[in-house]
Amino acid sequence: MTSLSKNARVAGSLYIVGSLVAVVRLIYIPNTLIVSENATATVNNIAKHELLFRFGILSQLLTGALWIFVTLALYRLFKGVDRGLAVLMVILGSLMQVPIFFVNSVNDAAALLFVRGTDFLSLFDKPQRDAFAMLFLNLHHYGDLANEIFWGLWLLPFGLLVYKSRFLPRVLGAWLMIACFGYLASSFTGFLLPAYEDKVISYTQPLLLAEVAIMLWLTIVGAKERRLAAAS
Repeated sequence: MTSLSKNARVAGSLYIVGSLVAVVRLIYIPNTLIVSENATATVNNIAKHELLFRFGILSQLLTGALWIFVTLALYRLFKGVDRGLAVLMVILGSLMQVPIFFVNSVNDAAALLFVRGTDFLSLFDKPQRDAFAMLFLNLHHYGDLANEIFWGLWLLPFGLLVYKSRFLPRVLGAWLMIACFGYLASSFTGFLLPAYEDKVISYTQPLLLAEVAIMLWLTIVGAKERRLAAAS
């Protein structure tokens, strides 16, 4: 195995681990515990499955930490292709995204405090605590919508690096760059026309699979050293 292929597999493996951890709070918990427009049902679900919700908070913190290493591993892989683009990829892929993951973990912690209603929060009656819990969960969702902008934008330099590299298929680079606009469409729709957010997500899902494709390619296939030499 060449050093380039080894770097590719390390980056791909970290990418997969980071993505799997992120899925817990981004997809599984919303689908399992959160009932849209129903604060009481949502709070009851969280109270019943508190450990799962706490695990979701932890998964966000781990996602933020892991994503730093994902982008640094990708930087090591692509710095020889275009250092400027690789730096931009790290900025958009981790420096801009990671703080929002940590802020959203605080939103979830605040929601959990209202769900539990202990100590000084017992001054609020249950409907009020339910409403505040749902407020912080909604703030979490808007944090995700804001972060989707960077989930999309970082794919532009990433995709361009893949396209220029010659040691990875160009079609994957083009697919990543197109996927950027899927994330942007989802984010903008969530802010401007929230009633259509789910519909837009369903339409853009094939675009977003570009990340699944690239992480699997990096991990399983790796990279071809001879193409790097030819490109330089």
